[in-house]
Amino acid sequence: MMTLMTEDRTNLQWARLAAAIKAAREARGLRQIDLAELAGISEGSIQNLEDPDRRPSRMPQSLAKVEPHLGWSAGSGVAILKGGEPTLLATNPRDGRRDSQGRIRGQLPLRIVDELESDDPLLDSAVIELPGVDGARMTVVVRGNPNATPEQIQEALLAWRKAERRLQRLSVEEGSDTPNPRAANGS
Repeated sequence: MMTLMTEDRTNLQWARLAAAIKAAREARGLRQIDLAELAGISEGSIQNLEDPDRRPSRMPQSLAKVEPHLGWSAGSGVAILKGGEPTLLATNPRDGRRDSQGRIRGQLPLRIVDELESDDPLLDSAVIELPGVDGARMTVVVRGNPNATPEQIQEALLAWRKAERRLQRLSVEEGSDTPNPRAANGS
């Protein structure tokens, strides 16, 4: 958690930060509820961050949670409060696009982005070629319960292996000569 407890907080530019957050959110085509879902916080927290008249007595924890979803690197909100500018997340210099996470966020439904960015343990992943369509593929990400016991994790992995075999059989049955799973996780 970032704090500015030892600094003079009277000169922090809260209205400037509120305007910057709102502008960055709108530039990404996000509603307040969308940003809240991405950041894992309440819509009220977003409303508070965007309130130009609000002067919190401490640094809101929600600030660090929204920064990456606004395209900002960590600490950008504090930089704005001090009169600076946000540091943007890395872009691909060849085409000016955001990093792969930014591209994913813009192309997938929020529920899928939420699963992909989940802190739940990654158990496995695979890319499976779709039958009959050159280059089309399905990506599967298998996440586990963060509170799972080793036995439950093993059970989940066995269930995934069973499902993966079924998917591969379907691929073969539908016309693909050979299933071509490419494990992205290396397991």
